[in-house]
Amino acid sequence: VQLQASGGGLVQAGGSLRLSCAASGGTLSTYGMGWFRQAPGKEREFVAAISRVGISTFYGDSMKGRFTITRDDAKNTAFLHIVSLTPEDTAVYYCAATSRIYSLNVDHYDYWGQGTQVTVSS
Repeated sequence: VQLQASGGGLVQAGGSLRLSCAASGGTLSTYGMGWFRQAPGKEREFVAAISRVGISTFYGDSMKGRFTITRDDAKNTAFLHIVSLTPEDTAVYYCAATSRIYSLNVDHYDYWGQGTQVTVSS
């Protein structure tokens, strides 16, 4: 499956964004989906995950409350909605798919999108 992330951009602190992850060449419903982010000079960080069918969602400890992961399997697309953005959220955001029901572990993901840059100005 190929993943295409989009929706990033330059936004002022306090703003919001909705990132999209469109899948092609496969059926998204058969995968657990996740979002990760990587800031310059830092390791890739878990942001959020959603299980197959979307029954369960999981968030990184510092993400709870401002990040919402959803999926629309009919559209073969997953989403990450971020509110109250801060400059610390500046990073490249990656979506990924796992054959597991879900995972919080970056090593468990089989397919990755190319990333979308989110830059938050103060």
